[in-house]
Amino acid sequence: MSAAAAATTAAPEAPKKKSKKLLFIIIGVVVLALIGAAAALFILKKNTAEDDEYADDEAVAQVAKDPKNAPTFLPLENMVVNLADPGGSRFIQLGLTLQLQDAKTEADVKTYMPNIRSEILLLISQRTADEMLQVQGKGKLANDIIAAISKEMGYEMPAPAAGEEGAPKKKSKAAPNPVQAVLFSSLIVQ
Repeated sequence: MSAAAAATTAAPEAPKKKSKKLLFIIIGVVVLALIGAAAALFILKKNTAEDDEYADDEAVAQVAKDPKNAPTFLPLENMVVNLADPGGSRFIQLGLTLQLQDAKTEADVKTYMPNIRSEILLLISQRTADEMLQVQGKGKLANDIIAAISKEMGYEMPAPAAGEEGAPKKKSKAAPNPVQAVLFSSLIVQ
């Protein structure tokens, strides 16, 4: 029986010799999970830092606008004007809105509205279709309209900024213009 006893003792040792494949698979899964968690943490920290940068900019922008001193908007009637293209066959339909400093300025502008509207029509009729289809042309028209309104109402126009034509070396200390902007509400060139 000693051979049988030896066989029984050898038999239990055989199941103890398991493959190490399962151990390596478990260790590999744990390592991959740790690497994935570290990568996710890194990405979340990076996104949070970027959001913090933008949050600071938004806070500054929100503080800059004071609802107590909100501008007043004065929409003008749509205008249809012939453009200065050769042949005179092109025209523009244009809707403008004036951004004004306050309600008092709005009342003043309404007083001069026939003269202002005439000046705007003259300014537009001097443009070509190509000028009106470019962003720079629209910007120049808006600046010219602000200058015409300011001249009509007796406001001082600030001197051109450095780098623009006719710019002085020193800044002008003119009061801020109550006509803040000219906004395009519609623009159709035909």
